[in-house]
Amino acid sequence: MAFRASTLRSIREWHLYLGLFFAPMLLLFSVSGAVQTYRVPDQPAAPGWIKWMASVHKDQALPHARKPKKPDEPAKAGAATGNGAKPDAVTPPKHNKLPLQIFVTLLSVGLFCSTLLGVTIAINSRATRRISLVLLVAGTIVPLVLLYL
Repeated sequence: MAFRASTLRSIREWHLYLGLFFAPMLLLFSVSGAVQTYRVPDQPAAPGWIKWMASVHKDQALPHARKPKKPDEPAKAGAATGNGAKPDAVTPPKHNKLPLQIFVTLLSVGLFCSTLLGVTIAINSRATRRISLVLLVAGTIVPLVLLYL
């Protein structure tokens, strides 16, 4: 499929604009996705900034004090009968998560680096420097405003 030169120019411009606007969130999500792969934010000793990133990534909200979950009904029924097991409990088969975790980590690093390279190329082009900086700032401020609404 061949495009005319003017169509390709328009596609490149839209790619530039969309990429720069979403670059700050792509960087955030690539880092938070990598740490969530290893359940780092779920650890009690996890730093606050990691918990903040994970909350924005998973819940699209700021972190808040979570109330302990109430036990579900089958667990209550099992406790009432005297045996602690849940009825119809199935033990999932053992699965080695490490290979996919490594792949997801490499994916996150690749997305992070690719995004930084794209931003670097855009900012170093005199023709697009101003619009690049405006879109990067907008792509940082808009999600923060939406997060705090």
